Amino acid sequence: MAFDIGDKLVIGVSSSALFDLSESHQVYLDQGADGYRAYQEAHIDAILPRGVAFPFIRRFLAINRCFPEQMPVEVVLFSRNSPETGLRVMRSIAHYGLDISRAAFMTGKSPFTYLPAFNTALFLSANSDDVRGAIAAGYPAGLVLPSKISDEDDDIELRVAFDFDGVLADDESETIFKANGLGEFHAHETLHMARPHQPGPLAGMFQKLAVMQKMEQAAQDADPAYRKIVRIAIITARSAPSHERVVTTLKSWGVSADETFFLGGMEKSRVLSVFKPHIFFDDQLTHLQAAPGGTIPMVHVPFGVANRL
Repeated sequence: MAFDIGDKLVIGVSSSALFDLSESHQVYLDQGADGYRAYQEAHIDAILPRGVAFPFIRRFLAINRCFPEQMPVEVVLFSRNSPETGLRVMRSIAHYGLDISRAAFMTGKSPFTYLPAFNTALFLSANSDDVRGAIAAGYPAGLVLPSKISDEDDDIELRVAFDFDGVLADDESETIFKANGLGEFHAHETLHMARPHQPGPLAGMFQKLAVMQKMEQAAQDADPAYRKIVRIAIITARSAPSHERVVTTLKSWGVSADETFFLGGMEKSRVLSVFKPHIFFDDQLTHLQAAPGGTIPMVHVPFGVANRL
């Protein structure tokens, strides 16, 4: 029996994250809303190039092909377009064979207020105002940063990487570090190693991805030939002794990652270049800017002390 949308892992994606709209956006800047509308109508059958989030979304939707009876995941399009100008987006979605049927077209307004209506565990957008508005309202969101697109058809895995503090967990400990330095941070984490963190903005998404992991494990137990497609990594600047509280927190949530890296301040790019995630979430732009550019899709989660002015 297929999951109701209230039970699914739902990702909301903007047209600007899913496709490369740089040409269309330039028309909007040069010619305004009327010129943009005329341009999109004139190019309605011109397929949009793949955007930064496309490889992630394509593989994410493939989870449903592994579990066709449950259909446990869904992607909803959230767009500032009107339904008329959004037709090109929808036709591009159909061209690429993406199973996206639900959409919200806001005709110039930000769509983030409707995220709870669709049970959205994550909203991906290339519009910083929309992402910051969503985070400020308490909704899970990430800003897709520009990068090259790599989407190899023979690579069926979905690799997702998360920072820990300010992404999966709240910014309690990060606040200690910012205010008092590394020594106090380690002392605080050692004192509280048995107390789980409060959830951060993407904790809900991680927990639902963990359900997908368990479904895949059950499928492999039933059929050893089943090939898992979901791989999750946590890549954090923490090191011993602060690593114990990460383990405590994940255990309290009943989840785990396939691979966990405690880097102790080492550059995350060294691990990212090997893991090659289809999406990587971090709350600190400095970490994302220091990571390899190239074809690793970086997503900034503007949450907590690391993003306060």
